[in-house]
Amino acid sequence: MPALWIAHVTVTDEEAYRRYAAIATVAIAEHGGKFIARGGRFVQLEGKERPRNVVARFDSVEAAEACYRSEKYQEALSHARGASERELLIVETSE
Repeated sequence: MPALWIAHVTVTDEEAYRRYAAIATVAIAEHGGKFIARGGRFVQLEGKERPRNVVARFDSVEAAEACYRSEKYQEALSHARGASERELLIVETSE
């Protein structure tokens, strides 16, 4: 079953976060991920607002988790830590 990688982010250091995004984009593509939404317009209805929201589609929960645990994505994360506040989850779709 396909899965969605959903991130809600508040960026606190733009320069460092740009480095994260550049490397993360490559890691996600290498694992078959395709961006559906990336920082576009949103309406917050409940919960804590995060101004950057990202959704990527993967072939499976396992593929999305493998991406997260990959060496390249962990390298990307080294730039995001301290440069953002974020929540990230993977959810299987019903398709």
